[in-house]
Amino acid sequence: MYKRLNLGKCVFILGIVAISSLSGCSLLGLGGDGGDGGELVGVSGREGWVMVQPYGMVPIRAGTFHMGQTDEDPASTQINFNKQVTIGQFFMDDTEITNNEYRQFTIRLLEDSVSAGVLTEGDFYELYYPDTTVWERDFSHHMGDPMQDYYYWHPGYDDYPVVGISWSAATYFSQWRTNYWNDYRKQIGEPMMPNFRLPSEAEWEYAARGGRDMAKYPWGNPYIRNSRGCMLANFKPGRGNYYDDGFHYTAPIESFFPNDFGLYDMSGNVAEWVLDDFNPASVPTVWDLNPEFIDRRTDPEDEYYDPLVVPKKVVRGGSWKDIAYYLQTGTRTYEYRDSTRAFIGFRNAMTHLGRSSGFEF
Repeated sequence: MYKRLNLGKCVFILGIVAISSLSGCSLLGLGGDGGDGGELVGVSGREGWVMVQPYGMVPIRAGTFHMGQTDEDPASTQINFNKQVTIGQFFMDDTEITNNEYRQFTIRLLEDSVSAGVLTEGDFYELYYPDTTVWERDFSHHMGDPMQDYYYWHPGYDDYPVVGISWSAATYFSQWRTNYWNDYRKQIGEPMMPNFRLPSEAEWEYAARGGRDMAKYPWGNPYIRNSRGCMLANFKPGRGNYYDDGFHYTAPIESFFPNDFGLYDMSGNVAEWVLDDFNPASVPTVWDLNPEFIDRRTDPEDEYYDPLVVPKKVVRGGSWKDIAYYLQTGTRTYEYRDSTRAFIGFRNAMTHLGRSSGFEF
């Protein structure tokens, strides 16, 4: 042991001598001739970064809130017990993605992908084009063909939320939106921005509450009408009653008042896909800082992949065909990842990098 220790010391001393010799010759760039006066000043050419607020998005400040059911649980699901969590600052679309916004994606994707041979036209329509048949398929004995024929393509519905979009298609839209914006920023010499993505379930609920911790709805408690008797969201007030809010199906975006964060339709109109996988026991198991639950068993490329586990994604917010219970900020439900529905849409979020100055929030 004594001899080994001495040998190690000799090797260490020889190493120091070798590095010192190389440093004297500036072979390692340690000679102080890099134009920085030999000081630690960082790498130049990286100044000027500004976190830009994307068009159509609003900033959501960081904060702590109580995530979970804030009122009775009539279904006795016991899947959303109250839990205090902290959410970092981020941006979120102030409205759900509209038909016309999604059309911009489909037109450009069809032109670029099909011409490049990445997708066939058939694959494109199967994977990413809105499934317009949902208006007939989702409801039995229902005259849905006028909606099927006109809802997505007619200009009269341009400012209505897009539906018939699977979770996978919504995710791909987010990737395309990211590339589309960053390609432009690259052309004008600006740094890349963070990715557009679906919000996490916790982010969605935090944003929906609009700073009103423990609030039953985005506008507060406990009613679904204002003092003038007007409905505060687009939903189904009672059995067979869809029209008391002024719309028998979806409503144009910004038809109802936004919450205190400036977000429209966080309850009602269309329910919304979020990032998380659904698990009835996920709330108590996730971390209490920026929680997110992704089930590795649903990823074919993961070592824990299990083909017997059917991928389910969380859906939040309730829709035009749902009763008030599903409009509550704490109500959780789900849909299968590859499903398309006449009552599910989405909106994007974006992570805010670094600590906010505070002025934009």
